Amino acid sequence: MPVSAAAFAAPSGAPSAAAPPPVTALATVPAADWVRTTDPPSGISAELPGKATVRTATVSIEDQLVDGRAYGVDTPDGGTGFAVHDMPGDQYPLEENLQRFLRSYTQNTAEPLTSHDVRKLTVDGRPALDARLTSESDGEPVTGSIRLIADDKHLVWAITLGPQANDKALKAMHEQLLAGLRIP
Repeated sequence: MPVSAAAFAAPSGAPSAAAPPPVTALATVPAADWVRTTDPPSGISAELPGKATVRTATVSIEDQLVDGRAYGVDTPDGGTGFAVHDMPGDQYPLEENLQRFLRSYTQNTAEPLTSHDVRKLTVDGRPALDARLTSESDGEPVTGSIRLIADDKHLVWAITLGPQANDKALKAMHEQLLAGLRIP
């Protein structure tokens, strides 16, 4: 599984969507070529560098079923996308959700993913958490970023992950993802 796809894997005990299969035809795409992708149930949308692969999952959290959907695109630089979880975003602390994400990645890849430069912020009046991510895939360093956003009805993840050699392009891709993320 590509490291970027593993970022969208379903965590144990936390809502998310399964990993999308790789999409290999795209390079770093100019902003004009990014595609607005909307999660129909929530209206949450983001611009992605191509047509997204969609994955859905339903998981049990404290005996409650939670639906989640992930929209991801793999490029030669790495993968990027967003996930929407149908649960109050403040049901669990964002730091706890970040730790669930890290554990899920490790379970799905057997390679530890760690976070650093974690910082709390507010995005359009909503609590959010940003973090840088690092790991290794088959001995190759992996890097990326994640933003978790708590909404009244949803927990949203915006993720970019790929080879460390592409760090500059990954940072630019993540900033573009964040700039195009809309939560109604």
